[in-house]
Amino acid sequence: MTPIAPHVTAFFRDRLPRQRGASPRTCDSYSYAFRLLLEYASPRLKVTPSDIQLEQVDATLVLGFLDHLERTRGNSPRTRNARLAAIKSFFRFVEHRVPSVLEQSRRILAIPTKRINTTLIRSLSAEEIHAVLDAPDPHTWSGIRDRAMIHLCFAAGLRVSELISLPCTNLKLHPNPSVRILGKGRKERCLPLWKQTADDLRAWLAIRGELPGMDEVFVNARRRPMSRYGFRYLLTKHAQKAAARYPSIRPAKVSPHVLRHTCAMTVLRATGDLRKVALWLGHEDMQTTQVYLRADPNEKLAAIEAVVPPTLRSGVFSPPDRLIAMLQGR
Repeated sequence: MTPIAPHVTAFFRDRLPRQRGASPRTCDSYSYAFRLLLEYASPRLKVTPSDIQLEQVDATLVLGFLDHLERTRGNSPRTRNARLAAIKSFFRFVEHRVPSVLEQSRRILAIPTKRINTTLIRSLSAEEIHAVLDAPDPHTWSGIRDRAMIHLCFAAGLRVSELISLPCTNLKLHPNPSVRILGKGRKERCLPLWKQTADDLRAWLAIRGELPGMDEVFVNARRRPMSRYGFRYLLTKHAQKAAARYPSIRPAKVSPHVLRHTCAMTVLRATGDLRKVALWLGHEDMQTTQVYLRADPNEKLAAIEAVVPPTLRSGVFSPPDRLIAMLQGR
């Protein structure tokens, strides 16, 4: 039997950060997946997490854990697949360190991911996004910050992780305003900024001032880096205020990613070019960007107008005789 603890430690201290260069967010996600797995396995194997043996974590246990995530914890298939990806990555690593578990590893790697429903993305209309942008009070410290955050997140189509980690050095406000973003997969992109977005950022930076040891553009009330939960809370608060003007806005559904979707739909309608949307959002695979075509009704309308409908012969409906209908119904 082989203790699993040394291999888990090597996986998170050497394999992910040093050999693969995984981002801190990926390491945190994988670490959480293993914490859930070990907490699930411990009472079932009747040993402490530190005493679990590698051979005990087999395909049966992993399948039970995945079922537990969906049935007990209420996780979505997408979350289930993310946890399974972490487990598979670990066993690809460990099968070279412990060749005796190769067959066990192969069975775990053969566990398929679950298919997920592809729903239409949600985005805000031009009137709705204007209402959300106008919700923060532009005469207060927090209001100026909130408007700049929401405006930049929308205008540049930023992921929330890209927004809260954005350093001041990546903003260029003179002479041509632009922002440089290090996105998912360490892909860097540079985007121009609208004049109003740049004005909101200048107003925020003027009152933010110099904060020793702090390079992030956006900070919270304690002058610490803004967290993803902090930004989500602020966005929901301002969406609730905007909903008073536009009841179609559902505050609970206005997430940071909805701002990113709204940016994508704005770029698509302005350019009609899906490639430009992919460049703007930092998508590596164009298939990821196809979702915006499905969500844009204008694309379907253009297709309908371009097609000549078939000419059909008109018909005349004659109801059957009531006596014959009665006899047929017997």
